[in-house]
Amino acid sequence: QLQLVESGGGEVQPGGSLRLSCAASGLITDYYVIGWFRQAPGKEREGVSCISSSDGRVNYADSVKGRFFLSRDNAKNTVYLQMNSLKPEDTAVYYCAAQVPGRCRPKIAVLDFGSWGQGTQVTVSS
Repeated sequence: QLQLVESGGGEVQPGGSLRLSCAASGLITDYYVIGWFRQAPGKEREGVSCISSSDGRVNYADSVKGRFFLSRDNAKNTVYLQMNSLKPEDTAVYYCAAQVPGRCRPKIAVLDFGSWGQGTQVTVSS
């Protein structure tokens, strides 16, 4: 059974860093497209980053480019999201998700992903 578990969230001051982990069981992370999403209170869930299974290419939302970095450790079946220079507007619940093998769309779409983790809270506050 496909299962995704996020961890690594917490509270950090503006300018700080966090690394989120998405541990996968029941699938091989380099076989599936893996995405990171976030949802702030009162807002729609939005795509943050995505790694294609076909070529390993990584996409980022404009709001996080140059600050967030996605990586994958196939030996550990884990995908990471390194978040640097965090801002208060990055505060949200962060989710990882998986979809069938292929490539990420330029705009990472929630509806493309069928398997989701439970989420981890990230709070950026002084």
